[in-house]
Amino acid sequence: MFAFNSFAEFVAMGKHGFYVWLCFGITLAIVVLNVALPWVARKKYLNQEARRLRWEAQNESGS
Repeated sequence: MFAFNSFAEFVAMGKHGFYVWLCFGITLAIVVLNVALPWVARKKYLNQEARRLRWEAQNESGS
């Protein structure tokens, strides 16, 4: 029914476990970065724009 007889055999992946799990980890890291980095950049951009708008409003009312 299953390709592996035990969990240890599943982790070892027929003696290719290191390569398989390393590739899996790298892929997972790339996917996480592809989600996280744009989210962080957007948050930074919105904070910069809010600061710029406050600065412009302050300078217009002060003139």
